[in-house]
This record gives sequence, C-alpha cells and structure tokens, in this order.
Amino acid sequence: METRAAMTTIPTPLGEMVAAAADQGVCLLEFTDRPALPGERAELESILGGPLVPGDHPHLSLLRQELDAYFRGGLRAFTVPVWTPGTPFQQRVWRRLLEIPYGRTESYERIAIDIGSPGAQRAVGRANGQNRVAIVVPCHRVIEKNGALRGYGGGLHRKQYLLNLERGPAETGTLWESAAPARRCI
Repeated sequence: METRAAMTTIPTPLGEMVAAAADQGVCLLEFTDRPALPGERAELESILGGPLVPGDHPHLSLLRQELDAYFRGGLRAFTVPVWTPGTPFQQRVWRRLLEIPYGRTESYERIAIDIGSPGAQRAVGRANGQNRVAIVVPCHRVIEKNGALRGYGGGLHRKQYLLNLERGPAETGTLWESAAPARRCI
C-alpha cells in the first residue's frame, strides 16, 4: 500500500534541511549535505511504497514554524507529530531520545540501560545515527559517558551548536564555539 509523503527544504542557521511528512507525521528531517541522506530517502520511499513528492503538508508547515522558534531560543519541545518507522530496537531508542529534556544530554550507555539492553551502547549509537528526524527526535543530545561528543550525521560542529543553543547564551564566544563543556552523564 502506497503512502503519499510531501517533501520540501527548510533553511536553518545550520544550513538547508530536507523534510518530508505523511499524514502520520514528519518522517524525514536531515541536513541536505548529510552523506547518508540518499540512503535514508531510498529506505523511506521503500517503506512508503512510493516516492517522496515535492510539495507541502500541514505537518511541514508546523515543522517550519517550530524549527524557527527553536532556533530563536523560544521553543523547548516540539509538538509536530513524527512518524519514525523502524525495527523494534530502533523504536525503543528513538522513543527514549524523545524523553531527553531540552538542554540535557544522556550517554549511549544510559540509554542502553534504560531501554532494557545493558551493554548495547554501540547498537544504541547505530540506531541513534539511523534516526531520520534530526533535531525533533533529539539524537544530538546523546554523548559519551565521559562527556565527549561522538558522532552526529550532520557533523560535530552542528551537534555542538545545538547543544550550545539549548544551554542558552554563553558568556563568551559564539554558538559555533564550544563555550561550555558537554554535561557529564551518569
């Protein structure tokens, strides 16, 4: 059965993003320069049973508004519906990502424990990287247990920017600089 999904681009302070939505919710939000984007798009089109079609959708309109408010520092929680088809393990990881509060971080290890898969940090990292709805499903909030940044499909500079944005204005430097160390996770 084919599910129609509309696709568009959205400008952000970190570069242009491609977004797609079906009636179930936003199913894609990625930076256009992400190397994995073609594979993600092909996988999503396979799940949908048809191509992503350029156009608009009410979920995309809401996403644009919420991303704008987020980047201005005025939105801490997205309300736009998301639809993230995946394996049961991926679903558990992605649901857990949605529970990480704005301005906080969690470790891969903590997430593995929380979803009932202690020792599965690498699998959590892989599922985190396979998240197709960046920012809204906040995979950028996952760091190493020692506080180090690790992996982000959009690039570590963007991950640092998003973490700094959520921490609030820094006393010195810009959001592009690492003005504050990442929070340490338990």
